[in-house]
Amino acid sequence: MTRTSSALRSGASIEAVLARMNRGAVRSQRIAREEPVAFGAGHIERLTFGNGLRVRLLVDTSAPVVSYNTWFRVGSRYEREGKTGIAHLFEHLMFNETKALPAGRFDQLMERAGAETNAATWNDWTYYYENLPRDQFALAVKLEAERMHNLVLREKPVASEKEVVANERRYRVEDDVEGTISEKLWEHAFREHPYHHPTIGWMDDILHFTPEDCRAFYRTWYAPNNATLVLVGDIDVGRALPLLRKHYGHLKPARIPTVKLAAEPEQTEERVVTLKRATPTDKISIGYKSPGMAHPDHAALSVLTEALTGGRSSRFYRDLVTEREIASDVGGWTSTFHDPGLWEVSVTAREGISADRLLAALDQGLDRLRFHPITADERDRAVARMELHFLRNLETAGGKAEQIGFFDTVLDDPAGGFARLDAIRAVTTQRLADVAARYVARNRRTIVKVRADLSTEAA
Repeated sequence: MTRTSSALRSGASIEAVLARMNRGAVRSQRIAREEPVAFGAGHIERLTFGNGLRVRLLVDTSAPVVSYNTWFRVGSRYEREGKTGIAHLFEHLMFNETKALPAGRFDQLMERAGAETNAATWNDWTYYYENLPRDQFALAVKLEAERMHNLVLREKPVASEKEVVANERRYRVEDDVEGTISEKLWEHAFREHPYHHPTIGWMDDILHFTPEDCRAFYRTWYAPNNATLVLVGDIDVGRALPLLRKHYGHLKPARIPTVKLAAEPEQTEERVVTLKRATPTDKISIGYKSPGMAHPDHAALSVLTEALTGGRSSRFYRDLVTEREIASDVGGWTSTFHDPGLWEVSVTAREGISADRLLAALDQGLDRLRFHPITADERDRAVARMELHFLRNLETAGGKAEQIGFFDTVLDDPAGGFARLDAIRAVTTQRLADVAARYVARNRRTIVKVRADLSTEAA
C-alpha cells in the first residue's frame, strides 16, 4: 500500500512549490506539470523541465528509503549493424570516471551511503538505479546529474570495459547453451529489424568500438531530453525539486535523431536452425511472431503463455514433464517490447529423448489447442499467478520505480502496469482460443534445435 507523504500533502502543495520555483525563472528553467495519474492508492506526478528532462515522482512513506531511477530511451533497438552492443557497453562505462569523480569514486560514495546500485540494458531502454536511505537523496541527485553530463571516455577505461563485456558475452552466450539458443532464435526470426542482433552485441563489434564511437553515442543519447527520472519513496517534494533543478536544470538538450527502423518482412515459412552443443540432453526453442506490448492481443498471448508453460500446473508441464516424462523443463515468454517480437516456448528433453521427438510432442500440444482450448480453470490459475507476480513487484520502492520507468519508457504510460493488469483480468477463454488460432501458425515460426553432443566444443 502506498501512503502519501506529509511532505507532499496534496496536489495544491506541489502546485505551490512549482509556482514559487517558476516565478521569474527563464523559460529553460521552468518546470511544467501534467495531470497526475493514479498508481494504486497513490498518484504519480508527471513533470518536465525546460530542457526536456522528464520526472515521474511517487511519494511513498511506507519505508524511510528512496528509489532513484534514470531511464534513457535507448537500447539495442536503436543500434545499427557494425555498432551493436554499444548501449550495453555504456551500462559499464557509466560507473567510470567523470570530470568531478575519479574512476571508482561513484561506487565508493554510494556504498558509504548504504545504497544498492545497478543498471540494465535491453532492446528499448537502458536504466540506472539507486535504492538508498532517504537522507542520501541529495547525493544521488548530484552523482547522477554528474555522470549524465560529464562522463570521461578515455582510451584505457573504454578498452578495459570492452574486455569485460567480451568476457561476459563468452560466458553468457558462447559458452552457455541457453544463451546461444536465445541469440540464434532472434537472429533467424528477424532479418531486417534490429531485434535481429543481441543486446550484448556481436563480438567483432564489441572489440572494435573506439572512444570516439562512445563519445558520439554519449553526446547523442545521454541527454536530459532523452531521460526520465523515476523517484519513488519518502521524498520531500519541496526540497527535492529545487535540488533537481540545481543539478539538472543547466544541462543542454541534445538533438535526438529520429530512428527509422527497417520494417520486418512478413514471415511466410517455417525456419529451422539445428545446432550441436556440449549439453547432456537435447533442447528446442520455438518463436512465433507476436505483436508489441501496446497491441490489444498482447495481454491475451501473455495469459496463454502462462497457462501453457507457467509452473508445474501448466498444461505443457503436466503433459511433457509429469505425464509423458519426455521433458525435464518447460518455459515460455511473450516478449515485452515496443515493436512486434516473439511468442516463445522452450523445452529441455530428458536423457535419450531427441529434439525431433520433443518437437513432435510439443506440436501435438499446440495443435490440440484448436480442439481443446484453454479451460476456464486453466485461465483462472494463469491470471491469478500473473496478478500475484505483478503485485509482488510493487512491494518495495525499487519495484514500484522499475514498473513506472518500464511502462513510461515502452508505452509512455507510467501507470501502464495497472492497465495491463486490468487487460489480463479481462481475458476470456474465447479470446485465448482466438489468439492461439491467429498467432500459433507454423509458417510464422522459427525453431532452434539443439542436439546433445558432449564431444562438441561450445562455439
